[in-house]
Amino acid sequence: MEIQIEVASELHYRYADHICEEYRESARVRGTGIAQRSPEYVRKKMEEGDAVIALEGDKFVGFCYIESFEEKKYVSNSGLIVHPDYRKQGIARKIKRRIFNLGRDKYPYARVFGITTSLAVMRINSELGYQPVTFSELTKDVTFWKGCSSCPNYSILTSKNYEMCMCTGMLAPSKEEVMKMDLSNLILKKQSDE
Repeated sequence: MEIQIEVASELHYRYADHICEEYRESARVRGTGIAQRSPEYVRKKMEEGDAVIALEGDKFVGFCYIESFEEKKYVSNSGLIVHPDYRKQGIARKIKRRIFNLGRDKYPYARVFGITTSLAVMRINSELGYQPVTFSELTKDVTFWKGCSSCPNYSILTSKNYEMCMCTGMLAPSKEEVMKMDLSNLILKKQSDE
């Protein structure tokens, strides 16, 4: 059966508990920080159209959601999870691409950012145009950083005044910035052709 990746909605509420269990189990196995989410929070993301879900038929495969901060100046792609049975098949990359495009379409003026300890996620992010950055270039919204409170490394983050931790910060330009860069490059190319 083919795996479908689609924008999550109320039709997918029944997966919320399972998604949260996958987050808990992944955090336990990895021994690194994965922010805890409640089924209510996951359902809210589905209801708002701010999440994507991957399914094989009716079997859960993966999930990711977006959050916006500082009056939609920043958007994060958060909570990327792939069921262990489906890992190392390129599904995380497909989910990440879909959520990245959803975030850019819904919030075209927002810069897209994330923090991660996962080398695989860093590679995927780099393919999408993210660059590693210091935490000072990320959102200052305390709501985002509060999401790190369930991480075992939270004391490091707070002791460093939210300016560094074990995660790597990554930032991609907004859709608007990319369009401006593309236009500038087109103008430069046209001028050089003349």
